[in-house]
Amino acid sequence: MSEPLAISIRTASEGDIPVLRALADRIWNECYPGMITLEQIRYMLGWMYSPERISEEMRRGVRWAIVETTEPVGYLALERDADGVVHLHKLYLDRALQGHGIGQAMLRHVEREARREGARSIELRVNKGNARALAAYARAGFRIERSLVADIGGGFMMDDHVLRLALPQR
Repeated sequence: MSEPLAISIRTASEGDIPVLRALADRIWNECYPGMITLEQIRYMLGWMYSPERISEEMRRGVRWAIVETTEPVGYLALERDADGVVHLHKLYLDRALQGHGIGQAMLRHVEREARREGARSIELRVNKGNARALAAYARAGFRIERSLVADIGGGFMMDDHVLRLALPQR
């Protein structure tokens, strides 16, 4: 693995929605072909990344962030529930920058945020066929807790593992 690149992670605002959507479009179309169909990629981008949906999520407390080197290269979104679990809804990085320590730095950022909020654990979902992501999360200490298949509409299914990282209280 190469030396980590210098990054910054900043909170996204509604004014950043076009940046988030452009990142999602680029990253999903780089990373997901072969894992899911192009039709499902288009469906999920439209379903999860409409300006209205991102705006509504921001208003209800989902914290979106943009990861930058000299330009935006990734994003994440997280939300703490009433049971003390931080749900990492999204963590995506340009494929060309994977393997440079940025994804692990993003995960450390999420863990710091979760600990700051007194969370018991971090939970996320990963496509069962996403070997790179599963390996990266395993390196960070996440373990598969269960698997699930969910109908997301449009004739498409999500076939995921649910991963969890316990956060023992210090």
